[in-house]
Amino acid sequence: MGAVPVAHRIVDVDGIRTFYRDAGPVDAPLVLLPHGYPSSSFQFRNLMPALGDRWRLLAPDLPGFGYTRADAAPFAYTFDGYADFLRRFTDVLGLRRYAIYLQDYGSQFGLRLAMSAPERVAALVIQNGDIYEDQHGPKYAPLKKMWADPSPQALADVAEHVSESGFRAEFLGEVPGEIADRISPDLWTLSWAQVGRPPGPDHLVHLLADQRSTVDWFPRQQAYLREHRPPTLIVWGPHDGYMPEGAARAYLRDLPDAELHLLDGGHWLLETHLDEVVSLMRDFLGRVHPPGAGT
Repeated sequence: MGAVPVAHRIVDVDGIRTFYRDAGPVDAPLVLLPHGYPSSSFQFRNLMPALGDRWRLLAPDLPGFGYTRADAAPFAYTFDGYADFLRRFTDVLGLRRYAIYLQDYGSQFGLRLAMSAPERVAALVIQNGDIYEDQHGPKYAPLKKMWADPSPQALADVAEHVSESGFRAEFLGEVPGEIADRISPDLWTLSWAQVGRPPGPDHLVHLLADQRSTVDWFPRQQAYLREHRPPTLIVWGPHDGYMPEGAARAYLRDLPDAELHLLDGGHWLLETHLDEVVSLMRDFLGRVHPPGAGT
């Protein structure tokens, strides 16, 4: 079957005019796609039509990213704030059962959603989203320096990377050159065009500083996985200075039955290894969250 169309919609979530992408039959089993930093629902633009023949896929732009602005309503640019917002998004749309794609910052928001209502989680797909501090890669070093000493100078050092060139470095990462050629400059150009005007950069620096709060959540998230054992597919790009191969394998400590696949890519596999990810997801979701399961 050919690719299905993706609809572009707006919904009000607690006074925030929220943009989201929607693909697939409304009564199909649902896959929720919270995005990572510094991207938006745009990162799922190719995945959604590739799976939308059998599943419904929803990808919101979180406040301050993409086409969602929080200017008209108060919003806390913290991990707690974003996790609460994602939960409210699912409430407003009346979502009751879903698989969740966990990548980058979206893995934190999505896991907290899963923990808030474990009975709604049909499956997890984990792609370069880490919850094991002992497996953090070397690129965490400047962030951890700021977390330990959030002085104005430390914040300024990190703020230098909240720029179009900094976004470019985030998207290209550590992948080999022949693979990096597959990563479109649209990613960093569009992302910066959307968030680069004030006060957007200040909000992102605040969020990067608040990332230290996620470490305290790691033990609780690991406990959730051990207790509930949701069906889990781990598909990972090990060329990742934040989240190398060990960060993927660490999940097997708490999810020994998870399916683990290491691809020859980096942090943004949907840009470089889309066909492989789609094939793995179709097989996995077809077994654990099949059409006919409903939303």
